Amino acid sequence: MKHRIVLVLLASLASTAWAAPVNDCPLRDLPFSVDSPLMDVLQSPTAMSALNAVWPGARSMPAWMSGTTVPHLSAVLTLRSAASLEGFPPLERVDAALRAVPVTDADKAKRCARYDEDAPELQVAPGSRKLLVFEKVNGFFHGEAIAAARGALKGMAQRRGWSVTFTDKAGVMTPALLRQFDAVVWNNVSGDVLTLPQRAAFRSYVEAGGGFVGLHGSGGDGATFWDWYVDTLVGARFKGHPMKPQFQDARVVVEDAKNPLVAGLGSGWTMKDEWYSFTRNPRAGGVTVLAKLDETTYSPGDLAMGGDHPIAWTRCVGSGRSFYSAIGHRAESYDEPFNVKLMEQATAWAAGDGGPACGIQR
Repeated sequence: MKHRIVLVLLASLASTAWAAPVNDCPLRDLPFSVDSPLMDVLQSPTAMSALNAVWPGARSMPAWMSGTTVPHLSAVLTLRSAASLEGFPPLERVDAALRAVPVTDADKAKRCARYDEDAPELQVAPGSRKLLVFEKVNGFFHGEAIAAARGALKGMAQRRGWSVTFTDKAGVMTPALLRQFDAVVWNNVSGDVLTLPQRAAFRSYVEAGGGFVGLHGSGGDGATFWDWYVDTLVGARFKGHPMKPQFQDARVVVEDAKNPLVAGLGSGWTMKDEWYSFTRNPRAGGVTVLAKLDETTYSPGDLAMGGDHPIAWTRCVGSGRSFYSAIGHRAESYDEPFNVKLMEQATAWAAGDGGPACGIQR
């Protein structure tokens, strides 16, 4: 009996306190370069030595860009984005110096340590629709927004009879676990967070008819490392947001009042938030715009998009339904009635409730 208790305890410790190292992360074997996550460079003494040799200013990088543990902004920054800093040498020179640095097994292990692959134990309650809310963050941590969005999603679930399950473990991205859900909500996810098999499982899930909802920071990384996610699933690349001031009142304009996803929102509403701009208009990728910003009602500065500034939209990805809203940096945004109504109606659509269908449904 004593031996049995010891064995059970050891098995429990092995399953909960120890996880095999991840070795199939997407960036593992890539050479150091000006397009590497800055964190990868910072974690390598050899790469930092090479960088210091061509850019002495690297020694005095501010804390907001020089973190070596996740979550941190350095996971979604690159040296290319630092090229505007005072005293930064020509990019070609920095890139050549970094590419000459060999990528060691230790470097690969550090890169992959940001990922996880142990499948979590989920308690999925019954519901008319089942949502998985995914909250893993390696990059910028929108802590208040994540918590507020979680509360808003719980409220939606209560009103609609949905089941909602929360996890910050990327190990949930397996075919067997994903097929339990009608849609996956990425709640302000930032940074590259999925291994190669997880990417494949999630992409297959969406293209076969699973729903996707992306909230604010899930489309707000300055540097991205999965083209399908940003270009196809979300449908736009983040360019920036105003900083002077960061949070501004702006008019959100409803695009087409006949679209059932914006029912009850009238012509639009005014709210305060952090307003994203994108490198190109999402319409160019074929999205259906639900709401846009009236740029005359706030100060986008050099981030103006020329009068047509989509801020929330849908699209079909294979047979899957995708909804992305760039609204939601401030916790208060998830209490704003019009914004919550937009989120709720679009999330219901993404999960398969009404509205225009996408391809062959599951």
